Amino acid sequence: MWDYSEKVMDHYRNPRNVGKIDDADAVGSAGSLTCGDQLKIYLKIKDGIVTDAKFQTFGCGSAVASSSMLTEMIIGKPVSEVRKITNKDIADQLEGLPPEKMHCSVMGYEALEDALKDWGKDEYQDLEDIRAEEDKKQKIVCTCFGITENVIWDAIKQNGLKTVEEVTNYTKAGGACGKCKGLIQDIIDTYYKKEEHQKSDGLSPAQKILKINTIIEKQISPELQKDGGDITLVDIDGNRVYVKLRGKCSGCKNSTLTLKAFVETSLRDAVSKDIEVIEVE
Repeated sequence: MWDYSEKVMDHYRNPRNVGKIDDADAVGSAGSLTCGDQLKIYLKIKDGIVTDAKFQTFGCGSAVASSSMLTEMIIGKPVSEVRKITNKDIADQLEGLPPEKMHCSVMGYEALEDALKDWGKDEYQDLEDIRAEEDKKQKIVCTCFGITENVIWDAIKQNGLKTVEEVTNYTKAGGACGKCKGLIQDIIDTYYKKEEHQKSDGLSPAQKILKINTIIEKQISPELQKDGGDITLVDIDGNRVYVKLRGKCSGCKNSTLTLKAFVETSLRDAVSKDIEVIEVE
């Protein structure tokens, strides 16, 4: 038997803001009957403030409690604050959810995100058809529950998930036939490899490009010009830096030494130890 907090039980037994807003300014949905849980949230927004929120849900007690708490959290709040709410915030306000039920808080977050995307359109449009079209464009990882790669990636990013079991608890992916568990593990591995790579140099891709370009222009090029040579940055692909040697450097028998011992070493010291400099014709 799962251990539920008093807040979860209260919001399950006495759910707040249940129903539908006919003239809603925004409507968002998440989940599906195939998964066993479905949520639809309606928002009234005036002058950038959420003045009212209601929900309709089909699911377990945790789904009802998460939806009820979410509406309480957003009524009276500016949209700018509402946008920052995560599934973890919902679970924290409920004083925790069992790991196996965390997907209910994720469903609340996804429905809210869906509604905020809808907000501001000239006229109301039900998002179920739009969401279905968007899902078709995304890679489906778990065919049993229709869970996309983006949903899994977001859950890992927001909650620090590190195992397939945790991903299943938060998204339901892998919870039926289990054939997608290998794909889920690949997504986990890819996410943390990318995160580790970003931590290794501490720079965003744009910052890295700017820094490499600056080092070449301000430090490397002036040194080569002293001996009648020069260098031009051609392209950057991840940690691969493509350059073209000019002047005396282009035909020098020591050009490889120049690239590796000077150019590459300088960029590795200043930007990232993983940089590889490649000469192009």
